[in-house]
Amino acid sequence: MTDPISPRQQPRAARLSIPPPVLAELEEHGLPVGGVLDAVEDKLGEQVASSNAFVDQVARYLITAGGKRFRPLLVAMTGHLGSGTTDAAGEPASALVDAGVIVELVHLATLYHDDVIDEAAARRGTPSANSRWDNTVAILTGDYLFACASDLSADLGVEVTRIMARTLASLCEGQISEVQGSLGALPPDVPQLTPTRSHYLEVISGKTASLIATSCRYGALLSGVEPDGIEAAASYGWNVGMAFQLSDDILDITSEADESGKTPGTDLREGVRTLPVLFALEDEPDGELAGLLAGEPSDAEVARALTLLRGSDALERSRRAAAEYVEVAMDQLVGFGDRPAVTALQRLAAYSLDRTG
Repeated sequence: MTDPISPRQQPRAARLSIPPPVLAELEEHGLPVGGVLDAVEDKLGEQVASSNAFVDQVARYLITAGGKRFRPLLVAMTGHLGSGTTDAAGEPASALVDAGVIVELVHLATLYHDDVIDEAAARRGTPSANSRWDNTVAILTGDYLFACASDLSADLGVEVTRIMARTLASLCEGQISEVQGSLGALPPDVPQLTPTRSHYLEVISGKTASLIATSCRYGALLSGVEPDGIEAAASYGWNVGMAFQLSDDILDITSEADESGKTPGTDLREGVRTLPVLFALEDEPDGELAGLLAGEPSDAEVARALTLLRGSDALERSRRAAAEYVEVAMDQLVGFGDRPAVTALQRLAAYSLDRTG
């Protein structure tokens, strides 16, 4: 089996999967984030290089599979809230490049671990690391990427390292809380949590929004934004992260496999109650949907559950919830004035709703 081609061999828009409206906004206003993103792409491979050929191969596995590089993009974009993403010589600002590498490595590390937890067979259209090799290799590779990110963060100072340490704690707490709230079989002595709306929001705050908030915090911090502005940028990122995860959970119900690249109803199969499901179950706690999801649903039961969810108002209620997070994200940008970077960040936030229809 051959590994995917290097993402650097593809056009930037294709390999990063950046929403075309956002790219157009950046290019229209001449925001030079491309240099930072290209430098991030190059340094990702350098940072995970190992003298052990097998470690090197596995560490690069998800890097070469491509991906959105959404978090480095946010580092680059929020860098324009301060002094910008280039230095006096017009080269990509090294601190922002390093920050983009750090957040992407942490994100990739969580994907290796998530695939083990979910027993996933594929990731980004290729066999997952745990299915190609085994769980031990995947877990240790994720740990290795965390170590590579930590090593790089030390070069940027104590504050950057402290921020990431706290983010990692949030990521782990969110993942553990999700496991506790899933309706699958739990290991002995793991306390069960009731999957409520508040539990769900706590989970996605830790698992998704925390790292997106940190990406925006890094961009603002390392480009010289004042403390109040740094907090506003981080709040923008957290709210965008919440909206994006809500959108993903909607798409898990509404999209077809050939559109999203993942099997619809994945969360249903894993016993994870996302917001659309929780809304639907609140409306009919003893209805047909509740019966279908009471145990470990078969493929036919998942298909029926998806049909019921698609015909309910739970999806629209979830879209409205996502829209509220986008509105709050927009509000966080007011203090930065009418600037090209602000316009682009607003468009990016709005995209999280556009993609759900």
